[in-house]
Amino acid sequence: MRKVYTPSTAAAEVAEVIRLLEGRWKLVILFHLFDGKVQRYSDFEKLIPGISQKMLSQQLKTLEADGIVIRKIYPQVPPKVEYRLTAWGQALCPALDALLNWAEQKGRFEDSA
Repeated sequence: MRKVYTPSTAAAEVAEVIRLLEGRWKLVILFHLFDGKVQRYSDFEKLIPGISQKMLSQQLKTLEADGIVIRKIYPQVPPKVEYRLTAWGQALCPALDALLNWAEQKGRFEDSA
């Protein structure tokens, strides 16, 4: 059964979700993992050229701690580490897609005003 929200509790819950995703790089990382993609740490370094190693590591650790990303370490030398979305993280894709669609509508509403 779906939770019942008041305006205040709904606003608080959405604010908490936004806090999970805030930061310059988290959404970029997530979009590189959508569609079930698996990325290695070195892949992210290539895919996101403006991010420092420290920030990439920090953002991935936070996403993992929040239950959005899974990190798999392979016992080999050199170490191989892969990242993928949890089922909950993958479920975020339609919500972000809906936000993109909503943002695209702005121009249509401005044209009719």
